[in-house]
Amino acid sequence: MRTRSAAAGSLVALLLAAPCAMAQPFLSESVQSGLPPQVEERSLGDPGPGGVGLLSPAVTGLPADLWVGSRADTLADLVAAVDPSVPVLRALLVTLMLAEAEPPQPGGVTLLAARLDRLEAQGAVEEALALVERSGHAAPELFTRWAELSLLMGRPQGPCREIAARPTLTDDLGLRIYCLARAGQWDRAALSHGAAAAMGALAPRDAALIALFLDPEAEPQRALTPPVRPTPLEVRLFEAIGEPLPTDPLPLPFAVQDLSGDNGWRAQLLAAERLARAGSLPANRLLGLYTQREAAASGGVWDRVAALQDFEVALRSRRPDRIAPALRAVWPQMASAGLLVPFSELFASDLSRIDLTGRAAEIALRAAALSPDYESLLRGAEGPEGAFLAAIAAGETLAATELPALPHADAVAAAFGDAAMPMQLEAQLSDGRLGEVILRAIALFSAGAAGNGDDLTDALAAMRQIGLEDAARQAALQVMLLDAERARR
Repeated sequence: MRTRSAAAGSLVALLLAAPCAMAQPFLSESVQSGLPPQVEERSLGDPGPGGVGLLSPAVTGLPADLWVGSRADTLADLVAAVDPSVPVLRALLVTLMLAEAEPPQPGGVTLLAARLDRLEAQGAVEEALALVERSGHAAPELFTRWAELSLLMGRPQGPCREIAARPTLTDDLGLRIYCLARAGQWDRAALSHGAAAAMGALAPRDAALIALFLDPEAEPQRALTPPVRPTPLEVRLFEAIGEPLPTDPLPLPFAVQDLSGDNGWRAQLLAAERLARAGSLPANRLLGLYTQREAAASGGVWDRVAALQDFEVALRSRRPDRIAPALRAVWPQMASAGLLVPFSELFASDLSRIDLTGRAAEIALRAAALSPDYESLLRGAEGPEGAFLAAIAAGETLAATELPALPHADAVAAAFGDAAMPMQLEAQLSDGRLGEVILRAIALFSAGAAGNGDDLTDALAAMRQIGLEDAARQAALQVMLLDAERARR
């Protein structure tokens, strides 16, 4: 015998799925025709939905058989667990998630779902949405993610059209009622909500939220305490009833909602900082927001805005006596927000042409090492630290006696010496599990960054051996310098 809640859910599902006499002008002609869905024809070798990507092998430099030697469940677990510790490896992980490649068989959809979850968790919501829209979303696990990503981006129209045509695509009764209301079917939405609430098929908070969404004049029967980890639908419902939730304390994916500026410049700045820190917002866009207008107050983000604006003015003067103090002021501000890499990307090249001394010269050197042009900007750098950083940037190393006082310097030097790739990873590589090896190397690097020097050496050696030389060099520079700057605070 089914439980009361299960029976309630089924009854409400039937109610929501029942045909309606009201016109649905938003449905496409193909959906309204009632014809069976067309079968997409693909040539042999086409990776299918599970292998779809936004970046081709020609763009990523990664082979098309990136995943085929591994088990889908192993890859999904690794994708969920890996936590890159430096910006360049966060970028590498996003590239892996967006890469077009043959999926493992079976399990292509399992890996695709994990890729979508990873992109969302890292704040790359728009990219994840584009990926699932390209792959298709007929599978239930893909439809659920498509709906969630669409709500995060404020674009629920597509999933709602699909739900109107095939209500059984989702068992989320709240979403189905929300879509009915968006389609103008308010009476049917209210009827469905009443039945679902009476039968206990909706969580109490969701039932109350939807009641206010359907009838803004209604008095809430219970206090609407904001959830700690709301769903995208709950966030949209709070927004619709005029009580938008601040996104700053919410998980990173919700930050994309504040980029429009609808909730004010401060909210927009904080969201941009969070996304830039995760590598999901271009540095130039962050700069544009920082320089949009004058700081409105002091403290926190306003101090960062003022310091960066002052630095930009000083930099335009080309005068070292003005640039040096402004640089010394803005650098710790960017460090406190975890934004040294975006800052270096924007300004390292200009700073390399300024004759600076003391701490300002040290900052300019470190900015050069943290920039995408690290190799050319560090060429000819002097002093113990400069020479060491230049050697790593060029893929060389120095003798142990010449190491500077930088965190992880000995582990990095070993990796750029004669360190070999770990035997376990080498065996997996020989088995055709390149994507898995890259994920494991990223995880190994994180363990090394947390203090295990052998793991750091092994991770960098593995990256170099499998051809990720540029990523290895940048990761080595970033882990040393970002930790050194953290130690100063």
